[in-house]
Amino acid sequence: MPFVWTLVLLAVGLVLLVFLLVRTLMEVRRFRRVQRGAAHDLADRSGMVKARAAGLKVALSQRRRG
Repeated sequence: MPFVWTLVLLAVGLVLLVFLLVRTLMEVRRFRRVQRGAAHDLADRSGMVKARAAGLKVALSQRRRG
């Protein structure tokens, strides 16, 4: 009979392991999605800063000429 308890304990351990693995993979996916969104937001903001700097350069050069 002790082998039955061993099999039950093994089955419960495997179910728990699969549950934790699935949960961890879902959290990793969520983290990557947030990380990608933050990277895109940062790229957008830095692009806007570059565009503003270029616009200021053009405005200053036009002001110096005329």
